[in-house]
Amino acid sequence: MHRTFLLAMLCALLAIVGVALPAAAQNPKLEAALSRLAVDSFAETATAVEEIAVSGAPHAIALLDALNDRRLGFDPTDKSVYFRDAAGKLFAAATGKPVGKTPGELTFLRLNNRVRSALQAALGGLELLSPDAEKRRTAATTVLKSRDATALPVLQTAIAQEKDAGIRGIMEAASASILLAAPDVADKDRLAAINAMRLRADQQALTALRSLPANASPVVRAAMEQAQRSVEHTLAMWSVAQNLWYGLSLGSVLLLAAIGLAITFGVMGVINMAHGEMVMLGAYTTFVVQEVIRTSAPGMFGWSLAIAIPMAFLVAGLVGVAIERGVIRFLYGRPLETLLATWGVSLVLQQTVRTLFGPTNREVGTPAFMTGAFEIGGLTITLNRLFIIVFAAAIFTALLLALKHTRLGLHMRAVTQNRRMAGSMGIRTGRVDALTFGLGSGIAGLAGVALSQIDNVSPNLGQSYIIDSFLVVVFGGVGNLWGTLVGALTLGIANKLLEPWAGAVLGKILLLILIIMFIQKRPRGLFALKGRAVEA
Repeated sequence: MHRTFLLAMLCALLAIVGVALPAAAQNPKLEAALSRLAVDSFAETATAVEEIAVSGAPHAIALLDALNDRRLGFDPTDKSVYFRDAAGKLFAAATGKPVGKTPGELTFLRLNNRVRSALQAALGGLELLSPDAEKRRTAATTVLKSRDATALPVLQTAIAQEKDAGIRGIMEAASASILLAAPDVADKDRLAAINAMRLRADQQALTALRSLPANASPVVRAAMEQAQRSVEHTLAMWSVAQNLWYGLSLGSVLLLAAIGLAITFGVMGVINMAHGEMVMLGAYTTFVVQEVIRTSAPGMFGWSLAIAIPMAFLVAGLVGVAIERGVIRFLYGRPLETLLATWGVSLVLQQTVRTLFGPTNREVGTPAFMTGAFEIGGLTITLNRLFIIVFAAAIFTALLLALKHTRLGLHMRAVTQNRRMAGSMGIRTGRVDALTFGLGSGIAGLAGVALSQIDNVSPNLGQSYIIDSFLVVVFGGVGNLWGTLVGALTLGIANKLLEPWAGAVLGKILLLILIIMFIQKRPRGLFALKGRAVEA
């Protein structure tokens, strides 16, 4: 009997708990909002929209979408609220679960301009509560830029439950920017918002600080001015760092374009005006490779650059060997005729490409691993530029190793230092000239692969870099690879640092004047190297 009584009490307790748990699981904010909806008043509906948005209910977006599409209504008999999905299936607004039994005829809620405005703001703000992190980040960034005061309640709810530190930082900055722009905010809250913007220290923080209303107290305005000076100083420092990054990127491009010219000029003493067209051939080889992959094996597009790199080296290298064997070898010792001949070859190559591919720019795609960017503080690093810097460093390292540890490299160094002595030791200087010209042209083709990712691929591509390439080679020292590296990075960084101060055109003119003055003092460049032209 005693055991039976205990079992009965236990079952009763479980029944009570089973009833109490669903009741405790209800959302008070959502219940209050639904009771407002059942009043069927525009003012109450607009207030209910805001309460639904901050309720944290998982089906809040579905509720607001249903209201926006006139699919949300209530049963006049018991004031229960229901909504239908796009397929017409009925759900309970309180739980978001399907309803098994269809109630009586529903009264669907009406909309006016006030309710529509509240709906638009609420639906935009609810992205802040989305389970998708990228949607939350995008929504927070949008609120930060717009400083929409209507999003503040949802924003504060989102901040309280956000676990991603980066997204929470954007949300807190958005909240601070709204508080700064609002007309009636306590000084304590404004000072906290000003401190948050000072710590953020980006352009949006500066814009938010400048939006402080005119009625702000002297204490708040003084704090704002101090924070503004701090943010402006931080932005100036990041701007210099960004220009240094751009200069390093430009220097890598110049290194790619000039490194092949450096070894050609150093070993052979030939002023090759067709070097830019080798760069152009490498870019068009990349275009052809990608077109073949697009039509025959689209799934391999991510490997297009890996395939284009050896192909561009071979195409440009073979064309370079053909130019040396067919034209240049008959003009050694006649620099003016060589310059004119290679200039004529460059025109022929340009016209050939125009005939085959047309005069317009060609689109070269970027693989997925090279798209996008990331930020380090106020410094934005694009992946395609980072790839070019790494690619240029790899080519430079590979060329140094080849010159020091291969038979061809040994012969090239011997011919560069003393051509006659190298010939008397059995080195076939003509063969070395042809291979050297082919190697320099092949490296120029590799430069074309990289440049196709950041520049227009057209028959005039090489002309944009030929003059700068010669400046790099002469400034660094003819035939010296380390001089070419230092010259390329120096010119690239100097050019980008001068641009904000003097403009693109005037900055390049000033840089050219400085190089001319330097060459007057050191005609053999930064790192002089003995070669045939010097011996003569």
